[in-house]
Amino acid sequence: MRKLKYPIGISDFAEMRNNGYYYIDKTNLIVDLLDKGPVEVTQITRPRRFGKSLGMSTLANFLDITKDSKQMFEGLAIFQNTELCKKWMNQCPVVFFSFKDTDGLTFESAYGMLCMKLAFAFQDYQFLLDDAAISDDDKGIFKRILGCTASMDETKSCFLLLTRMLEIHFKKSAVVILDEYDVPIAKASSNGYYSQMLDVMRAMMSTTLKDNISLDFAVVTGCLKIAKESIFTGTNNFVSDTILSPRLSESFGFTQTDVDQMLKDAGLESQSAEIKAWYDGYHFGDADIYCPWDVISYLRDFQYGVAQKPKSYWKNTSDNAIIRSFIDYAGDNITTKLETLMAGGSIVQHIEENLTYDYLHSSEENLWSVLYLTGYLTKVRDKDLTDSLPDGCSALMIPNAEIREIFETTVSKWFDDSAKAWNRSPLFDAVWSGNSEALTKEMTKLLRMTISYHDYREDFYHAFLAGIFTGAGYVVESNKEHGEGRSDVIVKDIRNGRVAIFEAKYARTLDALPDACDTAIQQINDRMYAADFRDDYDDILCYGIAFFKKRCMVRKK
Repeated sequence: MRKLKYPIGISDFAEMRNNGYYYIDKTNLIVDLLDKGPVEVTQITRPRRFGKSLGMSTLANFLDITKDSKQMFEGLAIFQNTELCKKWMNQCPVVFFSFKDTDGLTFESAYGMLCMKLAFAFQDYQFLLDDAAISDDDKGIFKRILGCTASMDETKSCFLLLTRMLEIHFKKSAVVILDEYDVPIAKASSNGYYSQMLDVMRAMMSTTLKDNISLDFAVVTGCLKIAKESIFTGTNNFVSDTILSPRLSESFGFTQTDVDQMLKDAGLESQSAEIKAWYDGYHFGDADIYCPWDVISYLRDFQYGVAQKPKSYWKNTSDNAIIRSFIDYAGDNITTKLETLMAGGSIVQHIEENLTYDYLHSSEENLWSVLYLTGYLTKVRDKDLTDSLPDGCSALMIPNAEIREIFETTVSKWFDDSAKAWNRSPLFDAVWSGNSEALTKEMTKLLRMTISYHDYREDFYHAFLAGIFTGAGYVVESNKEHGEGRSDVIVKDIRNGRVAIFEAKYARTLDALPDACDTAIQQINDRMYAADFRDDYDDILCYGIAFFKKRCMVRKK
């Protein structure tokens, strides 16, 4: 194994190249955007952690007229295109701004954060204040933005102002690169000030991108393609590149070739299969893509002995509340589809690319679209389809083991929270009174309200049993050593000196439930699960439970 310097959390191209970080060459993005002449506005949407910010930083460093970028691009693919480099490298005034972390529980807080981020960004352009050709009025607005004292109207027009000042100074129209443009709107939608933030962002985009004579072209990135009429009203010559589009399909994320090269350079080819199972599986346009954040995070951790097996890194960096809100919205139709997905199957859905954040939860169709566009689901490859699809529809699936784990963790948490809200008194009464018939009825009722996965494996039922009693004042133990083996679930009512022992079995058919119950009871007897509790508890109740899909049968020893 050879140690490499992995760029964890670094999205600045110059920092990466100047400090010896491992870099997968994605400079063909620049060729794709510039070679045939850039369109006025290009909107690029990809899920989070797929390299949008690094791509935009790469483009900004390539174009920026205030920099000499030759050394950092030497040896990369773009450097072989001498004609394009001569025409574009360090030839443009550039406005590069990221809306990342523009967040707040209130509009005032989020707007204040936006103003502060603008002030920091404008510090890089203070040389414009020394240009006598720029009017004092423009310099005054610039200074107010710099000092966070600008009016809201001045803030909304900040990029229009900056492009005008840059054009006057350099005598060239400016390029505008706006990264993560939808973050303020997404946060506003979650925290109840959507209309206020939308008003700010719509005006900012309109003044910057529409009829701006100082604008050469612009590139705007985000997670979702917000409906043009919602925020980019009136913008002409507008092109969107989403995960459905083939043009930039390999520019964000790692291809198989990229990962193979990285593993070869690190001497970790042995990890190829596990990395593929956990972090591959995304289908963007006509390309198969790995999540780059996960790959480099795992290789870094493996290199330093922090992790020997793949784990989920994405769940710690993204807001997974969308899955929980989806489940809460649920209903039987969504529940069935979630079960299909989590069991490794696929569902057929229409994908709506043009969304507005205030209507994300307005329909089931929108919710599936969001899960797809944000990377929680991916398209089934055309070559893997067994049937033709209706027009405008896609077959969707969970892309890999990492995302499946996120779904399972979210579903487990949902069940635990939901179980606490259900009236479980009849079930508890049945447990402690030894009423197997009532317990069967109550267990089945709760089972039908759950979202199941893993094709109904026994560990699903173990988690189901434990979840029922969690948070109800009992001590719950799962798969603990007792007697001569491990009982599935133990529920202790310490205050009343009683304990319930559950052994669960999965029946292969509905008719096999009685025999499976008997097998569970026999195991309790043979392995003497109750022996450990005789000295401390007055009542020891032993139950054999057999499950078949969403049916169950309970028998008491």
